[in-house]
Amino acid sequence: MVWFRYATHFVLAMVFLNPWRSRSAWRTSRPGAQLGRAALLTISTGLNFMALRYLQLVETVTIQFLGPLFIAVLSVIFLKETVGPRRWVAIAVGFAGILVVTRPGFAEVHWAVLLSLTSVVSSAGYVIMTRSLAQTESPGSMLIVIAAFPTVALLPWVYAVWQTPPDLATWALLAGTGVFGAGGHFLLIMAHRHVPASALAPFTYTQIIGMVTLGYLVFGHVPSPWTFAGAAIIIASGLYLLAQERRPAKLVRPPSRLAG
Repeated sequence: MVWFRYATHFVLAMVFLNPWRSRSAWRTSRPGAQLGRAALLTISTGLNFMALRYLQLVETVTIQFLGPLFIAVLSVIFLKETVGPRRWVAIAVGFAGILVVTRPGFAEVHWAVLLSLTSVVSSAGYVIMTRSLAQTESPGSMLIVIAAFPTVALLPWVYAVWQTPPDLATWALLAGTGVFGAGGHFLLIMAHRHVPASALAPFTYTQIIGMVTLGYLVFGHVPSPWTFAGAAIIIASGLYLLAQERRPAKLVRPPSRLAG
């Protein structure tokens, strides 16, 4: 599944970003950093799939939403970004909303939690590297490398464990992971060209809105009142942060000519 997700992504990148149409997508000034970024995301995806074999979905989702906290910390360490108290509050409030939705109970912590936590750290590193590379590398090159690396690196494992999908619907679902993944990564890269990583981090929480909507439309799951309450908290934290980002800087009034 992990290989198919990135292989579909790679095919799309080859079609829309071919050398004749987008030459900049095939040039990179930092190939080592590009491969490192791709490796981090591949590790994060693989570990998350492995954790899902042992943990409930609600547990893995809750752990994954710790990502913005790691991103904010890493952005200070590696990108020298300034994370003000208002951003920290927005991140904390958003995470509190996730806890309201999932209401996790960890009476007995399974060892697979370490897999999910490592996945979160690896994903946070990927986001930080995206922010760094977005300043010098083209979005096309970042899309191609991030898809080509796992497509090639995972081939030995694919050969060992391959199972042919039983019907056309399964093929379509597998292809859909690559289509949505490629589109999401492109938008993420473009966002990081304009906004600091720590400011984007809280908006990760809005994924819960899509999960609730698709869960109802596809599986018929009716959200509980806790879900709606948590979603309201998450949306409020994101809107608050957006308002803070759009607030113009205070103008410093020049000294009066009569002063002194």
